[in-house]
Amino acid sequence: MLLAAASYFEHRLTKGVVDFAEETTSKDHVIRWLVQKKAVDRQYHTWFDWNARNANQLFRLFGEAFGRHMKTAIEANSDLASSIQAFLEIGRERNRLVHQDFGTFTLEKTSQEIYDMYRLAAEFVEWFPEELREFASSQRGNAAHGSDQATT
Repeated sequence: MLLAAASYFEHRLTKGVVDFAEETTSKDHVIRWLVQKKAVDRQYHTWFDWNARNANQLFRLFGEAFGRHMKTAIEANSDLASSIQAFLEIGRERNRLVHQDFGTFTLEKTSQEIYDMYRLAAEFVEWFPEELREFASSQRGNAAHGSDQATT
């Protein structure tokens, strides 16, 4: 169950980033493939500091302004913070499972606990691509109106 949850989250987040790149470049397939090959394929686990208690490393990949935006959003929403922590814990446990001696690895969590973490973490995984889109849209709107918020 742990591996299934971690694999699903990787699929959803990487697909969300590739879809975002395609949408924001007016379906420019050249940019989509660049993002797929250089930012996504075999890169997912570099997006995160699995031992951290936050996903700031991921957020900063999309720029400092997005990182600050996400910090504010998370500070205002304790449920989101809990969801991110559950997501990171699943990733951490997945790494322990696959990088330690699989045959002798002991997972200290029950199936129910993994499932509960999965459900909580799924909220972040589903929310993140939409938040990225909304932020990018707001930044384009600010730029169109001559605002300098995009750079602050």
